Amino acid sequence: MDGSETLLLARAQFGLNIAFHILFPSITIGLAWVLVYFRVRYERTRDPGWLETYKLWVKVFALTFAMGVVTGITMSFQFGTNWPGFMHKVGNIAGPLLAYEVLTAFFLEATFLGVMLFGMNRVPGWLHLTSTVLVASGTSLSAFWILALNSWMQTPVGHVYVDGQLVAGDWLEVLFNPSFPYRFTHMMLASGLTASFVVAGLSAWRLLKAPADAAALRTLRTGVAIAAVLAPVQAFVGDQHGLNTLEHQPAKIAAVEAIWKTEKRVPLILFAIPNEKERRNDFVIEIPRLGSLILTHTLDGEVKGLEAFAPDIPPVAPPFFAFRIMVGMGILMIALSWFGAWRMRRQAFPPRWLLWTFAGFTFSGWIATLAGWMVTEIGRQPWLVTGLLRTADAAGSATGAQLGASLTGYIVTYSVMLLAYMVVLTHLAGKGGGHDMSPASAAAIAVRAA
Repeated sequence: MDGSETLLLARAQFGLNIAFHILFPSITIGLAWVLVYFRVRYERTRDPGWLETYKLWVKVFALTFAMGVVTGITMSFQFGTNWPGFMHKVGNIAGPLLAYEVLTAFFLEATFLGVMLFGMNRVPGWLHLTSTVLVASGTSLSAFWILALNSWMQTPVGHVYVDGQLVAGDWLEVLFNPSFPYRFTHMMLASGLTASFVVAGLSAWRLLKAPADAAALRTLRTGVAIAAVLAPVQAFVGDQHGLNTLEHQPAKIAAVEAIWKTEKRVPLILFAIPNEKERRNDFVIEIPRLGSLILTHTLDGEVKGLEAFAPDIPPVAPPFFAFRIMVGMGILMIALSWFGAWRMRRQAFPPRWLLWTFAGFTFSGWIATLAGWMVTEIGRQPWLVTGLLRTADAAGSATGAQLGASLTGYIVTYSVMLLAYMVVLTHLAGKGGGHDMSPASAAAIAVRAA
């Protein structure tokens, strides 16, 4: 096995680890703030339905948080085993940021999660509510540090060389690098959308089994309302993020849009099969000039093609298709959340086909998040840290056989873990919060639904 195949295996293994890990923070970051909402509603109304709802969803949060911790630990070991050159080259910047994430965010989450789970009847209500807020703040703070590091790797600034070592010259520049505000906002909204569809989908699953569950109907409405608000905001932020990427990482945009030559009046390619060997697109379906309008906000805007970045050209097909999957899923999420909000405003209880649709979209946020992650990470190749460290130069000495064996082990283990997680999650949702409507309310809603 040659070096390129070994490098590909190393990248595949780390990609699998980080892709599996990101599934869980993408839920907990947003779900933590939904829990704050549930807890505040209970404090304000003293309605036992909100308390039962909180108790149910804090179990979902705890399970998801635990999965994130386990997969995060596994991922961190790979910095030493698969990518020792990364910490050797940029460890003076990456190390402190990862340490800050543990010291300021993870400890905060872990400490007050215990109060959330076991302190309901042991501490005053205000302290329990405060603990919920602190856990939610911790999840967001954790995202802040991780995305600050990832954004710096995409658009590095604020660093200097001292005695041949790369160190931070200005920590504020490192943290608030050019792509960070867009990347952080984009990820926070993505997590909010992912969590809202999980809440809506599992609530719909419960209502299919128990239409009289008032708490499930309430959480369905909550999830749909959050998604209906966040989805169009995410579309706007995504557009701004794209403009920022065009300015600072034009090669990534060229790969995402499969633009081979620098030109003006670029069409929007709806579908194509990028031919990287011949450097052209086959079976193209496109809309003239719309690409320039979207990318530069002018019909005659010029966009650099991949030829301008040779020989450092990123892979084209993976980010090209991943971006269209992300956008396509985003459009479906906007349509479903808006239609669902409109339908439930007109009709108290949604029809069964709509419940099945929301149940089917429970993990739609995962699809969009993973597709977006592929665009971000594959689109910056061959760089691990843009302009400073190539991916090949950071790889370790593990052999292809070692990487292949461990990759197989990861695939099997993670498949079992994911299946178990989804089984437990649907089991929790199927049981519900234990708070049903009165027979009169259920009958009234059933009549209106009919």
